[in-house]
Amino acid sequence: MTQDYATRTGKIAFQGTFGAFSDMSCRSMFPQMETFPCTTFEDAFLALENGTVDLAMIAVDNSLAGRVADVHHLLPQKKMFIVGEHFQPVSMCLLAVKGAQLSDLKDVHSHTHALPQCRKVIKELGLIPHVHADTAGAAADVAQWKDKSQCAIASKLAAEIYDLDVLREGIQDIPNNTTRFLVFSRDMERPVKDSGAILTSFFFEVRNIPAALYKALGGFATNGVQMTKLESYIDPQFNVARFYAEVLGSIDDRSLGLAFEELNFFAKDLQVMGSYPAHKFRGLHKDPS
Repeated sequence: MTQDYATRTGKIAFQGTFGAFSDMSCRSMFPQMETFPCTTFEDAFLALENGTVDLAMIAVDNSLAGRVADVHHLLPQKKMFIVGEHFQPVSMCLLAVKGAQLSDLKDVHSHTHALPQCRKVIKELGLIPHVHADTAGAAADVAQWKDKSQCAIASKLAAEIYDLDVLREGIQDIPNNTTRFLVFSRDMERPVKDSGAILTSFFFEVRNIPAALYKALGGFATNGVQMTKLESYIDPQFNVARFYAEVLGSIDDRSLGLAFEELNFFAKDLQVMGSYPAHKFRGLHKDPS
């Protein structure tokens, strides 16, 4: 595989409607690919599994809202691999039909995560919030209603697509709001050489022995492998059933191979999701100059 994302073609699925922040992320990372909207995360994964699309880009974490729980529970069930990551700055905009003024607004519509991120402006303008399936869908509804009293919190791209006015930009309460996306493929793809810092993602379960997690992770420390993420998942009986981890390094690295060997002594059902280039947002890449 080539990591020249800018020239990759085909279709890429995302959860949401045209103009959603997920759509923006797809267009930013894969400008030559056709974006394919899906109602749910499950639909996006299904489109990838059945060959309707070539890739799927899925939101997994937000700097304000935390992890997207549905996605992490779906991942172990899918036969697919992670081939990239993308960090998308989220700039919320207040959108309304042409000619509307701030003084006209009464109701605001957006995604359940977007509304709490814009509490200050909602309170300032005295708006009544209404939850929608996604931000761009809310923008589409406002455009269809043609009512100056209705507005949406969505992206600037949504304003362009649905021909709405941007009454205010950057209305989120906290600056630097960022969402992390993972890119999925039906096939595992090795990162190209000299592509900079590499991440590897995997799932595992610990064996029912004392200090199993501590022992399972020891091999990463002794082999000099840095762990950047570790999350646990519980089963319906509220027992820790599975862990998701990300480490710096490629599955082709000897150090990571040795760490996985040690992990297998104390863990079971190791499921490697793939190795992929770390996004420059992490600041792990060295300046070639």
